[in-house]
Parts: sequence; structure tokens; C-alpha cells
Amino acid sequence: MIIKYLLNNHYRPVLYKKGTVIYEPGLQPKAVYFIKSGEVRMVTVNDDGKEFIQGIFKANQYFGEPALMIDKPYLAYTIVSRDAEIITVDKAQFFELLDEERSFSLEMIKTLSDRLFYKSMMLEELANEQAEHRVVTLINYLLKNIEKNAVLDITRQHLADMSGLRVETVIRIVKKLAAEKALKLRKGKIVKI
Repeated sequence: MIIKYLLNNHYRPVLYKKGTVIYEPGLQPKAVYFIKSGEVRMVTVNDDGKEFIQGIFKANQYFGEPALMIDKPYLAYTIVSRDAEIITVDKAQFFELLDEERSFSLEMIKTLSDRLFYKSMMLEELANEQAEHRVVTLINYLLKNIEKNAVLDITRQHLADMSGLRVETVIRIVKKLAAEKALKLRKGKIVKI
């Protein structure tokens, strides 16, 4: 809905190729980014170069607003995972949008709340739970927003990067859960039961 509004109000998407870094830690925010198509991941990178995925953003989603709203530098990288068309809305225009479009303001509050819940859930999982519990919790969270019998469009590597586990551990756990009929696989992809 918001993408259509932006396009109808003369905002134009820009094509970003896979691998492009939109912003990185330490930069001061100047805009919010709305995805018309493609995919962007938000990651932190440890000293060994291992990525920890904080979020994956797809078509009709947006990112960059928390740091912009509190005027703090970014804490993570945002990297294009699949070629993406992105509409950049600068700070002044973004605040006008919030003021003019009440439905978008309410949607954004819900989105921020959902992201906060996700981060709290994952922090608790990382601090307290065993690897299998982490993977099950993460998969259940990701499945909640897709239709029954739909395929979860996420790789084992992404699951590993989101859970702080090695990809081999995630693969082993997913195979075990499928064998126990705790989840369903179709052509190696997780399917919502």
C-alpha cells in the first residue's frame, strides 16, 4: 500500500544490484528505504567476518527508520541479497509521510513492535536455549506470516546467520525435525503445515 502511495506521489525506485551495501555501521541516517522488489538483509559482522542476520526485508517492506527517528548512527550493515528496486525517502519527507498518512503511522508502530518482539525473542533464545530450541523458535516465528502449505523462502545459511549457529548444525536439526514429522519439507524447503 505505501509503495503504491509513494509511486503515485512521484517517488522513483532505484535499482540496487545483489551485494550492494545500502548503509553501514557508524553512518548517520538520512533516509528510510522502501522496497518495491528484491530483498535486503540487515547484518552485524563479528571480528572473524561472520554475519549475524538481524532482519530480512522484502517487497513492500522498509528499513532504516529506527536510527533515523532517534537520530543515532546505524549499528548494522544493510546488504542487497537479491537485486532490488528501492525508493529512498529522506528524513523530512518521511516525517511528512508519518504526519499525513495516519494509517502508515499505525502500520509503522506495529512493524516496530514486531521487530522489537523478534529481537527480544532471539536475545532470550541466544542466552538461554539449546540449538534445536533456537531453530524451532526461529522457524515457528518465520512461519507465522505465511499461508498454510506455503514454502518458507529462506536458506539454511540465513537460518544459521539468524540463530547464531553453524549452517551444518541447522541442516542437521532441520533434517531431524522433518524425520520426526515436527516440520514438513518440500524439495528441501520448509513448508508451513
